[in-house]
Amino acid sequence: MADIKHLDQIAERVERLLLRHEELQRTNVLLHEQIQALQAERDTLKSRLNAARARIDALLDRLPAGQSIEDPDPTRQERA
Repeated sequence: MADIKHLDQIAERVERLLLRHEELQRTNVLLHEQIQALQAERDTLKSRLNAARARIDALLDRLPAGQSIEDPDPTRQERA
């Protein structure tokens, strides 16, 4: 009789573990979708930033020779 009770407890625990595993799999899928969405947003923002930099560089190239612009942030490093 004790063996049956013990087996029932093990079966119940296995069922709970299976449910938890399914829940974690669903959560994992959702997190992967969020990562993909954030990576796409990051890539879009990088593209927009690069386009803005290109426009600024084009404007700077149009400045008359001899004029210089002081960099308000002397710690700024050249960005690729």
